Amino acid sequence: MSVMEMSHRGKEFTSIIEKAESDLRTLLNIPSDYTVLFLQGGASTQFSAIPLNLCNSDDAVDYLVTGSWGGKAAKEAVKYAKASTIWSGKSDNYTRIPNFDGSEFEQNLHARYLHICANETIYGVEFKNYPVPANPNGFLVADMSSNFCSKPVDVTKFGLIYAGAQKNVGPSGVTIVIVRNDLIGNAQKITPIMLDYKIHADNKSLYNTPPCYGIYMCGLVFEDLLNQGGLVEVEKKNKAKAQVLYDAIDESNGFYKCPVEKSVRSLMNVPFTLEKSELEAEFIKEAAKEKMVALKGHRSVGGMRASIYNAMPLAGVQKLVAFMKEFQAKHA
Repeated sequence: MSVMEMSHRGKEFTSIIEKAESDLRTLLNIPSDYTVLFLQGGASTQFSAIPLNLCNSDDAVDYLVTGSWGGKAAKEAVKYAKASTIWSGKSDNYTRIPNFDGSEFEQNLHARYLHICANETIYGVEFKNYPVPANPNGFLVADMSSNFCSKPVDVTKFGLIYAGAQKNVGPSGVTIVIVRNDLIGNAQKITPIMLDYKIHADNKSLYNTPPCYGIYMCGLVFEDLLNQGGLVEVEKKNKAKAQVLYDAIDESNGFYKCPVEKSVRSLMNVPFTLEKSELEAEFIKEAAKEKMVALKGHRSVGGMRASIYNAMPLAGVQKLVAFMKEFQAKHA
């Protein structure tokens, strides 16, 4: 019987979702005092669910905005809490992450939580370490959609981690939430039932029909990542791939440029521009002839962007780099 034909309440699918959760817990070393939820609606739905579940409408919450997705999360949170953007990289075109020493932003000492987007797909900036909430009773919340399961993460540093599955661990349609147990069960009264973490926790992510096939696919990916040696080994591969591409950019004598501060360059999303911007359309066209597509940068920033998620092999990055060098030789 196909997974798509199974009842989500049958023992066959129960074994699938339970194994997926077990393997994810092993991958990320998730403690028993955290709940794993397999939800729907994408990470964007969590922009609303998080403040609705984790605070009251009059609670202060802080947002560090290092790109488009962090900005969207902050904008949505204003509807349900007293949300403040305590730092934004917009003036620098989101090319860096602030220092955490207090010199660049000031946290609200009463903020219920501090929110970050761990990796910004559009601008290619990635947190390499994490800020600590100033409120001793506060906690860190992170959108990890685009670098989820790309490297080890100390889950205990966070009150909640959320991620759309579609970058690294499965097809679109599955949203994973990892939340500390003591944060569940205090949703605001206006919280829709489908956004209430307690409802989903009590029903083991089976309150309604979940994205069964997507969860099945995630489970296969978790199994594969474990077979590769876990996230320590996966991170090594991702670092090697990214290094090859960044080296090609940095060694091009300015023909290619990556605008992101080197210390926070993403291992997943590599944006770059050409010194001669009029050649960018030609670059995209010629790359497509070599079966390399989806290299055009986001419409808001232009240029190029190579997304080199877990599934992209080193050989794929090497092919792109070879093309880049040939293109430079032809047009420099």
